[in-house]
Amino acid sequence: MSSASLRPRASIPIEQSTDPHFQNRIKRLIAISAIALGSIWLLALTAADADAVTTGLLIGGWMAMPLLLAAGLNRPRWRYLLVAPAGMVSAGLLVVALGFEGSSIAQIGWWLMTSGVLIGGTLGGWFWYRWLPVPRLLDQPFSTGRWALIALHTGLLIVGSALVVSAEIL
Repeated sequence: MSSASLRPRASIPIEQSTDPHFQNRIKRLIAISAIALGSIWLLALTAADADAVTTGLLIGGWMAMPLLLAAGLNRPRWRYLLVAPAGMVSAGLLVVALGFEGSSIAQIGWWLMTSGVLIGGTLGGWFWYRWLPVPRLLDQPFSTGRWALIALHTGLLIVGSALVVSAEIL
């Protein structure tokens, strides 16, 4: 058994702390979420002709996510509220994916984006809120395993967006 597996866990996970290294990740997430969620809303509006309720969910999630991330920089308890924008974006994308009547390629793209957002929300609940026990291999936010899961989440969003753009906009 390695000494790393014997190390006791911190009482407060780094995701719910004001650790400067994790704050740098949150600052990146503020910018990334503003750009990515704005792009998703724009795609839903232009390529899927989403209704007002769906675009409202996506706009609400787009606005709330970076604002709550910023509020949580020095007040980690605010990070628990990230469930709301994640849920709004997930619901909006699910409505788009279920109702999309365009090309098959774009349909796949909407489902990939929906999957990517759902995976991202699940990872947030698991790692940030500890809804389930986190294995030691994934306990550190900068571990290779976590980066691989983040890459999956991000890759699904990028590939899905590219499919929608190429099939419906270009």
